[in-house]
Formats: sequence, C-alpha cells, structure tokens
Amino acid sequence: MNARLVIVPDSTKVSGKVKYSFEILENIDSIYIDAINMKFKDVLLNDKKIEFINDLKKVWFKSKFRKNVTYSLTFNYVAYPKKAMYFVKRNEDWQIWTQGQGKFTSNWLPSIDDTNDKIEFDFSIVNYADYKVIANGKLIKREGAVNISQWHFNMQKPMSSYLVALAIGKYDKKEITSKSGIPLELYYYPEDSAKVEPTYRYTKQMFDFLEEEIGVPFPWQNYKQVPVKDFLYSGMENTSLTIFSDDFMIDKTSFVDKNYVNVNAHELAHQWFGDFVTATEGKHHWLQEGFATYYALLAERDIFGEDYYYNRLYEYAKQLIVQEQEDKATALLDPKASSITFYKKGAWALHVLKERVGEQVFKKAVINYLNKHAYKNVETNDFISEVEKISGQDLSDFEKDWLLSKELPISKMRATLKKNESIAFLETIEHTPYLSYRTDKNGFIPSSLVHELPKGFYIERLAVLSEALKKPDYPTYKDLIEEAFNSKEIKIRQLLAKHSPDGFKKESETLLLDASYTTIEIALSNLWSKFPKDRAKYLDATKDVVGFNDKNVRTLWLALALLTPEYNSGFNTVYIKELSDYTSSKYSFQTRQNAFSFINNLQIFNIETLINLIDATAHHNWRFKSFARDLLKSLSEEEKYKEIIANLQEQLKEQ
Repeated sequence: MNARLVIVPDSTKVSGKVKYSFEILENIDSIYIDAINMKFKDVLLNDKKIEFINDLKKVWFKSKFRKNVTYSLTFNYVAYPKKAMYFVKRNEDWQIWTQGQGKFTSNWLPSIDDTNDKIEFDFSIVNYADYKVIANGKLIKREGAVNISQWHFNMQKPMSSYLVALAIGKYDKKEITSKSGIPLELYYYPEDSAKVEPTYRYTKQMFDFLEEEIGVPFPWQNYKQVPVKDFLYSGMENTSLTIFSDDFMIDKTSFVDKNYVNVNAHELAHQWFGDFVTATEGKHHWLQEGFATYYALLAERDIFGEDYYYNRLYEYAKQLIVQEQEDKATALLDPKASSITFYKKGAWALHVLKERVGEQVFKKAVINYLNKHAYKNVETNDFISEVEKISGQDLSDFEKDWLLSKELPISKMRATLKKNESIAFLETIEHTPYLSYRTDKNGFIPSSLVHELPKGFYIERLAVLSEALKKPDYPTYKDLIEEAFNSKEIKIRQLLAKHSPDGFKKESETLLLDASYTTIEIALSNLWSKFPKDRAKYLDATKDVVGFNDKNVRTLWLALALLTPEYNSGFNTVYIKELSDYTSSKYSFQTRQNAFSFINNLQIFNIETLINLIDATAHHNWRFKSFARDLLKSLSEEEKYKEIIANLQEQLKEQ
C-alpha cells in the first residue's frame, strides 16, 4: 500500500489531498480509514465518485471491492487537530511539528492507526518560503513562488502511520556522512550554531557503531534530527526523522550534566527496532523499547567505557527493585507494563541473554530476526525462536524468568553485575562500611584508616565520599574532604555542594566557579542559606549565570536576590518583572515552570503571572498542564487570590 500526499498545514488547521493505492486481499463491501474530526470532499475510487460515511472517527468507503484487485482512492480533506500536530509560537515565529505515537496520526492525516498496516508515504508539503520543512524520507525537490514553497519527500519503504512526521520552522542544518555513506542531517536554530557540536556530540560515532554492532545496514535513505519547542517527550523515533526537545540543544558547559547522547542513541536504535520491524501489539512493546534502551547503552559503552555501562545497568536494577518493592512490577509481556519495565527490564533481559548464548550467536540471531521481518511486524517469539535456532538452546527458562514473571531474578542480576569491579565494590560497601578502622589499647590503629579516596571509576569515589560526609568524626575525615575539594571531577564536587561540609567555607565558595550549572545552582542555594552575612557576595559572583535552557540558575538567583534586603533592593521591581516575564508562553514550559515555582514560593503573583498561569492550564504538554492546574487550584483556594482568579477566568472566556 502506498500514499501520495499533498499537505498544507497553516496556523491551526491542516488541509490536503490524499491518494491511496492498495490491493484488496478479500472480497468485501467496504473499507475504512481512521480520520478524527475531519471533513472530506471530492472522494473518488478509481477516478469515480464513491459513497462514503464519516462518523468523525473513521471514514467508511462503500463499494464492491474484489480480491487481488488494485484500487486508487483519492480525496481532499481538512482537519483541526487537537493533538498529534502542534502549532507552537517560538519567539516571533511559528513551529509546526507532529507526534504520532500514543496520539494517533489520524488526528491530522487520514491514515490507519493499526501498527500492522504499513504504508509507503510520499509527501508534498506546502508552506511559507522562509520556513524550513522537514519530513520522512529524502527531499526530492523544492519548488514554488516568492512567498510559498512546496517540498517533495520520497519514502522508498513502508512504515506504520504513527511514525509519519513533519517539522516546520526556522532552522539551519549541518550535514555529515556516516561511514556507510548515509547522510546525517543535524538541524538547529540559526542562533544556536555554537550549540551544534555539544548537542550532537558523538552522533557519527554512534551511528557507525550501531550499524556495525547490529549487523544490518541502516534501513532508510537518510537520517535527520530536529529540535522543537515544548515537545511532549525527550525524543521520538519517527522513520528517518527524530524529533526531540530543544531543551537538549545545549552549550558546552551543560554537556556534563544534561546532554543528548543517550536520547540520541536511543532514538537512532529505534530506526531498526520499532521502525524497521514493528511490534504487532502492546504486549510486545519491549521489542522496541527494550532493544532501543539496550543498544543505546552499548553505544554509550563504546564512548564512555565498560564501567559506565555496568553502572547504568546497576542503576536500572535499583529502579526495577524499587518498583518491585512497591508492588508495581509486571511481566515484560504485560501490555500494561510501566516504562521502567519495558525499557530497563527489557534492556536487562537482552544483556543476560547475550551473556548466556554468547556475543556471536546473539548478533547472528538479531541479524536473522531483522532481515527475516524487514519492514514487517513482529512478536516476541519471532526473536526468541531465532536465538534458539542459532544457539541450539531451549530458552523456556529465560522466557519464564525475564518475559513471563513479574518477579525479578535479583540473584542472577547481582551475579552478572559483580563481574565489574566497580559494581562489586559498591555492592560490598553497601553492606560493609568502608570507613572503619581497628583499635587497640592506645586508640585507633593508623594503618587501618582510609587516607584517600579510591582510584577506580568515579562512582567508587562518590560512594566513599558520601559515607565520609556522614562521619565527620572519622580520623581522616578532613583529608578525605580536602582531596574531594581538590578534585576536578564534576560529580564529586556536586556532592560536596549538596552537603556543604562544616569547616570548608572557603573551599565551598569555589564551587560557584565550576563549569557546571548544576553545581552552581546547588552551591548558590546552600551557601546563601548557610552564610547569611555573605549573601550579597554570592549573588555578585553568580549574577551573570543563566544556566541550562530552563534558566535554572537565573530564576534561583532572582528569587534569592528578592529575599536579600541588603542586595540591590532598589532593583526589586526589575527582578520581579524579569521573573514574571519567564512565565509567559514565549519561553519553554521548563522555564515557565521554574518561574512559577519561585513566584509561588515568594507569593508575588500579579495579574500578568496569573493570566500566564491560566494560559498554562491549556498547554499541550500534559506534565506542564498538570502542574499549572494543580497550582491554579491551590491558589484559587486562598482568599488573596480567589476572587482575582475567578474574575480573570471570566474575562478570558469573554475574549
């Protein structure tokens, strides 16, 4: 089945002309397409008018369809999507972008929601000439008049409709090429040229690694990545076009604490696991998320090393154990399983399976699995049977432990983790204090003391430092803390910033100069609280730091400045205005949420911020919308705001 589409998205609506070509498999008197709240006209079957029924969820086309006959269905439509396609204001410009998974592409494009129906989509998208249009597939040509352009994209292979995507906005592009010759298009906002390298760092290395590691060539003509404002998730693996949150467009300082590497690798891995082969139903969702999580972790291991890889597995294990302790665990093949289960238990299952059958057998099975089901749909048994065939092993016990049981095989997980020295160290000191010593009649024995932090992977030093910070009476406490302060490791210094140990004021103040927005944020908050007489000094030291894209340091700074009477009190009006401005829709929802939180803590809501809060309750990002609704509800129960909010809501309804 293939589709030829002319799409015209504009402001709040999308219109277009669609031509579907398909073969009928059985004699039938009607077919349907999913289409939510759409209007249709000029509906033709093989160029002749056809009767159709539109119930605003599906459109039914009635005819005497005959088996093995190919048909052509064309129509014009218009839709006003309430989800799946989003029209977002960014600065003075607009962005239009889509999100089909979990939202249904049929909100903006008449299509088939069932993931088992794969279609080759070819797009022509019409938009303003000064905007960049990006969609699935290869850009064949761009044509148009002075103000309007039409962009033509070709997809050579079929895909499920939830993977259909487009993004329109003001972008520039950097293009690199993989070792195998695949064009990699890296999009960015024109003002963000300095962020391209830290944002897309390791992209080519990960792409080349995954092609080699998976053993199957990248299945699409090209690969594009596009940041958008206020995205619903971290990223989405649309076929050949990953759309991701522009919160990941970072500068070089952000990289150490908040980078795109894992999301980048995860969405790239989905191009094979999810896009190339797609699960038949939710029960087999781990074939997508578990595989993407696992192969992303392998790509990160190639960059950051073996200790990093095992540390992430260790973190996943702890999350899974907590979930089980809270009685929230499910089997991996439960369609209602949590993300933690699908993603992290799925990755663990693959790690254990590879250890069991061997790397070469595992890789050969993955290659066979992907090639056998290329551009088709799969179930768990399709993969397991390939592993059994190549390995010659009966994997029923593996299926029982990892796929069918909701209980974790914790002892087996611990056994594999202890193969890594750093994790074995962490497991040991979790049960046996590291900072202990022997005594005799004269007191402690110096040779039994720990005099320095361990030299292994940094998580070992973090674990020992964490223990030391709880034991200020330990004989070598001062030496250990001084060593930590002299460290250049960001995570070590962040731990010191969180605890702000007594007797190390001067050393703690150096944390305000670290090349880490997280460290600065923590240190500023704790130093400001701990040393009231020096608050002005700390504010002066950080007055020019903005922080991440969500302005984490700047919004904190404004709040603390307003709480410091001796610091530039004449500028309070200016500070309030800046903090209030960050609640407006021209900023990302992350920035707005930070600003709302501080304004709420300070109780300095004004008409402007209350209007912005009411606006936020209708935001398309459900997490931010939920935050805004909860906050508005809380304020509406306070006497000082109740009447004001009610009046504003009434006025806004009338507009």
